[in-house]
Amino acid sequence: MKTLDIAPELKGALKRLKLGHLIDVLPQRLTLAEQQGMSFDELLLLLLSDEISRRDSTAALRRATDGGLDPDMVLERWDKTAKVSFDRRVLNELASLRFVDAARNVVVLGPVGVGKTFLANALGHVACRNGYRVLFRRADEMLKALRQSRFDNSRDVVMLELCTVDLLIIDDFALEPMDRDESRDVYQLFVERSGRAATIVTSNRDTAEWIGAFADVLQAQSAVDRFI
Repeated sequence: MKTLDIAPELKGALKRLKLGHLIDVLPQRLTLAEQQGMSFDELLLLLLSDEISRRDSTAALRRATDGGLDPDMVLERWDKTAKVSFDRRVLNELASLRFVDAARNVVVLGPVGVGKTFLANALGHVACRNGYRVLFRRADEMLKALRQSRFDNSRDVVMLELCTVDLLIIDDFALEPMDRDESRDVYQLFVERSGRAATIVTSNRDTAEWIGAFADVLQAQSAVDRFI
């Protein structure tokens, strides 16, 4: 099959317009257009669709990386032969991201090894692909960052990111007791995000046991009630 050459002037123009990635696919697309008798409009739409898809994919990858998601934990790589399986109906509902649009929360409970972290990451990737900002944090790391932020006066900045991101994922919540500062941080976080933005929490403990992880029982009850 003959491959059509691209004139140097066209290559230069594409690069100036920041469309240099089209150079790699243009010969194949031109050949396809010739074979199928495409109109100019059809060819142009095909090329622009290629570029849009590439940019969307790049942006989604950047959001996932910036958000701390595991690149290998995506729904496409879920082992369907694993002993642990998810309710397909529930999984499809979560993957629709309606809970994100509605600013609802998701709790993923279960013992070690059932795929809680995988599911949370996978949903985060789906959200990134759909243009949402996502932040994945292990609970102990999140609380450590908030604790350290008190010493360099960056707490407001750290808390603002946690409170305003479209989808916040907190992994392994309530594994260890929290001190008063940590309890206040979680209380503020749950209150600020309640009804405004979606949060996914994974935990080995039932939500009724979360209260015991807080330093203040009344604060704990209020925080948990708002979350669930």
